[in-house]
Amino acid sequence: MANIVTSLLLVLLIRITAVHGRKTLQENNELPASSSIAAADTGICKIMVEKNGYTCEEHKVTTEDGYILSLQRMPKARSGKAANKPPVFLQHGLFVDGIIWLYNNPEESLGYILADNGYDVWIANSRGSRYSKGHTSLAPDERAYWDWTWDQLLSYDLPASVGYVFKHTGQKMHYVGHSLGTLIGLGAFSQNQLLNMLRSAALLSPIAHLNHITSPPSKIAGDLFMADKAYWLGIRKIVPNEAIASKLLKKICKALKPRDCSNMLDLFTDIRTGKITKYNYGHREENIQHYGQPNPPPYDMASIPKEFPLFFGYGGTDMLADVTDVQILLSELKDHDRNKLVQVFIKDYAHGDFVMAVNAHKLVYDPLMSFFAAN
Repeated sequence: MANIVTSLLLVLLIRITAVHGRKTLQENNELPASSSIAAADTGICKIMVEKNGYTCEEHKVTTEDGYILSLQRMPKARSGKAANKPPVFLQHGLFVDGIIWLYNNPEESLGYILADNGYDVWIANSRGSRYSKGHTSLAPDERAYWDWTWDQLLSYDLPASVGYVFKHTGQKMHYVGHSLGTLIGLGAFSQNQLLNMLRSAALLSPIAHLNHITSPPSKIAGDLFMADKAYWLGIRKIVPNEAIASKLLKKICKALKPRDCSNMLDLFTDIRTGKITKYNYGHREENIQHYGQPNPPPYDMASIPKEFPLFFGYGGTDMLADVTDVQILLSELKDHDRNKLVQVFIKDYAHGDFVMAVNAHKLVYDPLMSFFAAN
């Protein structure tokens, strides 16, 4: 009974936090798990893209640390017309996979919209997600398979996937990230990584700070939202701010029976302190060994080249990418070239609306494509 109550509470909190429900296509489709659609071995092309009349290619890329990632390419519009615009790389966010860009009907899903507007669309799937479970020597049921954090997504997955698209097409691409996809993108850009392969970056529901989530239920929901599938994503540590959240997490861990729930790594502890930092090894000596200092160094957003085109989309009811936190991020970019930084603020948009709302085509994707055209 306790597990049932906990699960129901978790679902309620996620629904409150993730998406402003009245704008979505369906009441219960805020952040869909791809497992509810099809098994992993069928592939996104077969189960989603081709069924809607689009050409789709399945690609694989192996990271330097052995993870085998899937990429889906949509090289043509539904009409059959070949892409005549640059590639667009779509990087999903928390606890989902590349299907998130295709989940609504073709007229409302960014992946299809871009293809129909002449872009060469590439959909990424991060390690540990349903369509990127492979590894050269490890299996997902081995503890070592999950021994990574979001820092590895930044350091290994992005360079491998973006590099593959760049090599395959011979063209620089536009980057689009949502949620966690913005965090790893910003971290890379701040270190001058990937920029030689990119034309621009669009950051939807950008996460760089999480210290202005003011509502206690929202804080708990945020923690649980991360905890629910953190194990399956490979993020191995969640340290909630609230004691009640800690108790609930223990119940969730027991219900899910993760192999090493006690060792979950805290993805957002450093972010909540006000700075995005590199991975904290947990011991002064290890941090000194890796970084030459006792604390992990921050990712400095002001280091992003001022001339690199950036598009920010954020919402007034987003409980994860809070408006104040996004404004802090933008203040760190105060010296960025003004004509290279575009903001789209939608007062009643929540975290998932930028990828799930049925009115996002007009409010978000049309301005986004205008941004692409200018860069």
